[in-house]
Amino acid sequence: TDNEVLVLLKKTYQFFCYHFIEFICAPKSWNNLKLTVEGKDILESNLEQNRGVIFISGHFGAWEILGKWLGQHTKLFAGIALRQKNRGANRFFQEQRELPGTKQFYKKENAIEKAYDVLKNNGVLGLVSDQDAKSKGSFVKFFGHPASTPKGAALFHINTLSPIIVGVCVQEGFKKYKIKLFSVNIKNKDVDSITQSYTEILENCIRDNPEQYFWFHRRWKTIP
Repeated sequence: TDNEVLVLLKKTYQFFCYHFIEFICAPKSWNNLKLTVEGKDILESNLEQNRGVIFISGHFGAWEILGKWLGQHTKLFAGIALRQKNRGANRFFQEQRELPGTKQFYKKENAIEKAYDVLKNNGVLGLVSDQDAKSKGSFVKFFGHPASTPKGAALFHINTLSPIIVGVCVQEGFKKYKIKLFSVNIKNKDVDSITQSYTEILENCIRDNPEQYFWFHRRWKTIP
């Protein structure tokens, strides 16, 4: 109903305002965090293959805290980011994200070569793969509608055989979070099926906590 939409919208604003303030106040805002991890063995067992890990997340939950945990608990975690147009803002975001040991590099700045180097060194390659990818994306179903989705994760896997994991960080209470890690079905090695597999995992997480998804983005704006 219209009322349910408005209630969800209000909760979404509250959630992201809180977490933006939490991000800009780091590292002090990390004090007294209560963090549990579900599926840590999935990450550890995949790293034992010595092929690196393709780590997919989305604009869902407390993704900055997820990056913090990965930076502190893996030998090498590096993510591909989009450079902000405002140089001061870009510098600030990068400095905040690198506090816990996370590394990042930017699209269109030798990102592909650097990404393969991360996997070659058995690192964790972070990809945020839930925004509209325009005409270059793979069209898969997202909440029942075809959505143009980045296919980089699938291509990295096809070219390296690196395993793929989806990870999210869900807020369960004040300063209380749970990181959830999932294996992605990669038995079918074509781009569309891999992309659909990880998109379904993200969708299921969003269904459980819809107010923690970044709905402000026009996810379905590209028409097949």
